[in-house]
Amino acid sequence: MTGQEEPSLQYDVVVVGGGPAGLAAAIHLKQQALAGGRDCSVCLLEKGVSIGAHVLSGAILDPVSLDELLPDWRQRGAPVGVQVADHHMFYLSKMGSVSLPIPPRLQHDGHWIVRLGELCRWMAVQAEGLGVDLLPGFPAAAPLWGDSGGLAGVVTGDMGLDKQGKPTASYQPGVAIYARQTILAEGCRGHLTRQIMNKFSLNQHSQPQCYSLGIKELWRVNPAAHHLGQVVHTLGWPLTGQAFGGGFLYHDQDNRVAVGLLVGLDYANPWLSPFEEFQKFKTHPLIASVLAGGERLAYGARSLTEGGWQALPRLAFPGGVLAGDGAGFLDASRMMGIHTAMKSGMCAARVVYDRLLGENKPERHWQQSWLWRDLFLARNSRPAFRWGELAGMVYNGLDSFLLKGNAPWTLSLPASSCNLQPARGFSQIPYGQPDGLLTFDRASSLALAHINHREEQPVHIPIQDADILVSRNYETWGAPENRYCPGGVFDLAKRQDGSVTLRIQAANCLHCKTCDILNDALLWTTPEGGSGPRYGGM
Repeated sequence: MTGQEEPSLQYDVVVVGGGPAGLAAAIHLKQQALAGGRDCSVCLLEKGVSIGAHVLSGAILDPVSLDELLPDWRQRGAPVGVQVADHHMFYLSKMGSVSLPIPPRLQHDGHWIVRLGELCRWMAVQAEGLGVDLLPGFPAAAPLWGDSGGLAGVVTGDMGLDKQGKPTASYQPGVAIYARQTILAEGCRGHLTRQIMNKFSLNQHSQPQCYSLGIKELWRVNPAAHHLGQVVHTLGWPLTGQAFGGGFLYHDQDNRVAVGLLVGLDYANPWLSPFEEFQKFKTHPLIASVLAGGERLAYGARSLTEGGWQALPRLAFPGGVLAGDGAGFLDASRMMGIHTAMKSGMCAARVVYDRLLGENKPERHWQQSWLWRDLFLARNSRPAFRWGELAGMVYNGLDSFLLKGNAPWTLSLPASSCNLQPARGFSQIPYGQPDGLLTFDRASSLALAHINHREEQPVHIPIQDADILVSRNYETWGAPENRYCPGGVFDLAKRQDGSVTLRIQAANCLHCKTCDILNDALLWTTPEGGSGPRYGGM
């Protein structure tokens, strides 16, 4: 803050995050209040310039949560896109592919290929119709603490500061938003969620979280290559033996195809570049046959929490609750998280509403729901890949087709979210030059993410420990920052005078949080409101 006295607002509940979890929570809060004949003031904050601007997903929607939240969503015109018509899974070698049986939990009967940003904007309209105050462009930058030590609301970030933190002509002060309860639905590695987890030791008894980075493009392809409603998932190449992960190809409406690659961030080789692996993925004959001659429309990236049931933190804390991907509700066995995020938001809304009425038994709302059961049945899917790709595939086949998730054991997750090893133990990976047809560089890709950061705003990824950057990240790991960031934000290099410096191009940031996961010498914080990508229909 600048020292000026900030304005303040008062609500019963403030929801932080305008994704599916936060919007579902806000809607369900209002539904409960109306059903009980009570008044409940709700405010929803979204750091993006508009609702949906920062939302990125594959995206396949299981409508189970939408059916519960808004049973008449079809009559209301929800933009759910096209229903899945057929589904294929392949194991890829460099030039070939083998068709695989699709595990029961990964089948998509009755599911929809959606553009999540559009769905979130529609949900925002439903929330406004119920009386929710939506504040896009207002990031929750800091917690407000009550006299008893619990969370009492949030402070939004100042907007319009120069690099020294001094007000510019466009300066707008942050707003203190006081609330009886706060729902944190910030998404993966949320800025406030991390602080709350640390303060209240919410993950003290859970296993370490693990993550993937998802990189996605939206293409318009030739009509002859388009198969409306087709879903393709892949394993194997180009990540074979290097990292957990897989690719996808979803045939949407209007000859549009979503193509993407998920890379587990617990990989060991610091020379690996998820962005470059994605470019390679598009050259595989199976993928190239669809994209060839098409037009690339959009690009984006974001990290995902994949630890599942074992890594779930304690969800309720004094003054609020956690929801969505920030808490870790993605179903790794299905690689789907929209429906689980929405259901977690609805459970969070019930906990908060009970607290407003003076009752506080939060665990029952999650543990008695299908969400808890589904995550339990999926608990061994992700950790099985610690044994390697082949062993992970075999175990998941056994777990899906025979055990159906009911194994009498629970596998452990990786001991750390970062597993990078010394660079000297690996050969550098030769990545080719982009051809401008299927493969592209970061600069041209970022242009399609419509990123907007004022060049004058303070860097929102401050260095926490310069010594670690030199002794470990540069000298031991070979400067992985230069490769793992899908936005090309970092340049860690040795200069002519022998010094090692890190140049941070924060204006390129996609808000994917990969740096926050793989580099404890850096800290991702909330930038100015309205900053970042504008994904629109992604």
